[in-house]
Amino acid sequence: MDLDEIFAGKPDDPLTALTRQDLDPLSVAELDARIAALEAEITRTRGKKDRAVHHRASADGLFRR
Repeated sequence: MDLDEIFAGKPDDPLTALTRQDLDPLSVAELDARIAALEAEITRTRGKKDRAVHHRASADGLFRR
């Protein structure tokens, strides 16, 4: 599944705009900064996902007793 399918109904979504941005005018330093920012966002998103999964597992365990 590609990003166009995921965000097809959200044309104003920041991620959609990000993936469509032309990278040609960016310098190597700007590309490095972009990569660092995206990697930081990936880390933040994975942390949120992990907390959500852990919270869900804790709730499921509590209510299955």
